[in-house]
Amino acid sequence: MAKQASRRSRKTGLEPGSLVHVGERKIEKAKITLLDYDEEHIEERDVKNIEECFAFKETASVTWINIAGLHEVEIIEKLGGRFGLHPLILEDILNTGQRPKMEDGGDYIYLVLKTLSANGGAEEKVEQVSLVLGPNFVITFLESDNPIFDPVKERIRKSKGRIRKMASDYLAYALLDTVVDNYFAILEKLGETIDLLEVELLSNPRTATLQQIHRLKREMIYLRKSVWPLREVISGLQRAESPLIKETTGMFLKDLYDHTIQVIDTVETFRDMLSGMLDTYLSSLSNRMNEVMKVLTIIATIFIPLTFLAGIYGMNFKFMPELEWRWGYFLVWGVMIVVGVALAAYFKRKKWL
Repeated sequence: MAKQASRRSRKTGLEPGSLVHVGERKIEKAKITLLDYDEEHIEERDVKNIEECFAFKETASVTWINIAGLHEVEIIEKLGGRFGLHPLILEDILNTGQRPKMEDGGDYIYLVLKTLSANGGAEEKVEQVSLVLGPNFVITFLESDNPIFDPVKERIRKSKGRIRKMASDYLAYALLDTVVDNYFAILEKLGETIDLLEVELLSNPRTATLQQIHRLKREMIYLRKSVWPLREVISGLQRAESPLIKETTGMFLKDLYDHTIQVIDTVETFRDMLSGMLDTYLSSLSNRMNEVMKVLTIIATIFIPLTFLAGIYGMNFKFMPELEWRWGYFLVWGVMIVVGVALAAYFKRKKWL
């Protein structure tokens, strides 16, 4: 949070629409790719200068421009100027702390999404994806060279399904669907981790178990913050009276909305499970402490009368008949053993042992 506040402070005092990258630089140099296609042809290229994309704004085919890396502000500024994007939209693209949302700009629709991917360790990596949908183009902005959209590119290359026959709104739907499907993949991994953690919690709860529970709860918070607003984004696309969204694509958006609800339900289920596991962990610690205290209490209870007898015969009074008796020592030992065994048998019968 401190790092995020530090990045946000760069914009202090600047007027609205000032283009400043707010976020972490996750790639050395911005990478631009262009994919132009229709039912009959496809053109794919790596773009070195953003000006190469300008000629595709007025084509009849569908153009997908993907920019990986947001730190080169001049690229975003030139592209936004050519495609008519509002400066406030460009500002939101460069600010990677945005909440998932949808804004209708008339000639285009702007979407903000969050993606999660494995970071090579226990934590999940959260990235922002910005998407601009136009009449014949889709522009995506990624923080890094994230391969999340590679399956969509492969479908376009191999002309699988209806994607090559549909307009740009269907491409936007396909990209949104890929983001939601990625949530299912992340949730599947988290579900397996939670199952293993639950087994460990019941068999051998440790401090590391508690730490893992707290880590998973944090990940559920990230997921919830990403998915809950996404539901409103998909719902807004369904209700939007924009000519950019065709009626044929509306049915697919409805199905995508249902998938989003499934993700939300799964996230809430996992959150409830983790909260219950935390309670189970605390109860296990409490039960273990109670068992230890019970054993110590039983031992102390058994030794109380024995200590009493030892205390009496340790007072060394001169006139104590048992001290002069030949079998006194053995009698005291016998009494102490009988008392100890009797108390142990009593506790056993009460099932305290």
